[in-house]
Amino acid sequence: MGKTEEKLVLFFDESRLGRHSKLGHCWFKTGEKAKMPVKLDFENFYFYSAVNPKTGTDFSLKSPTANTACMSAFLEHFATSIVDEKIVLIMDGASWHRSRLLKVLKNIEFYCYRHIREFNLVEGLWLYVKQNTIKNKVFNTIVELKDMICEFMKNLNIEVAKNVCGYRILE
Repeated sequence: MGKTEEKLVLFFDESRLGRHSKLGHCWFKTGEKAKMPVKLDFENFYFYSAVNPKTGTDFSLKSPTANTACMSAFLEHFATSIVDEKIVLIMDGASWHRSRLLKVLKNIEFYCYRHIREFNLVEGLWLYVKQNTIKNKVFNTIVELKDMICEFMKNLNIEVAKNVCGYRILE
C-alpha cells in the first residue's frame, strides 16, 4: 500500500468591513436615553482569510473588493506561506471562488459548498473581529478603520482563533 498524502484543511472566506455603523446593546443609566454616534457611509474594503481551526493559525490579506482578481492575488500570497504543503480550502460557492479565470495553484484544492454559511468555521472569526473592533464605534476615515482591523488581525491570539472558529466541533 502507498503512503497517504497528508493535506492541511483550512476554511476560507472574505468579509466586507466598512464605515457603516454596527450598533449593539450597551448599558446606560435608568431614565437616560443612550446617545450613540452613527455613521451612514458606504466606504468599505474586504479581508480574505484562510484559517486552520485546529491550530488557530490564519493567513489574511486586505483587499479593495471581492472578485476573481483579488481572490487570485490572495491565493498567490497565501501560496508563499505554504510552499511545501498540500492544502484543501473549504469555502462557500461565491462566483469568484469558482471562476474559470481564477489562478489555481497546484498545491491547493478547493471544496466549494453552497447555502451552508454556518458550515464555514471562519465565519466565527469575522463575528469576533466585528464585535471587538467596529461595534458601537465610528471611524472618521476608512484608513483609520483599516489600520485598526489590520492591527487587530496581527495581534489575534491563536487560542482565541481556535475557539471562535469552532475547533471543538472538529475534535
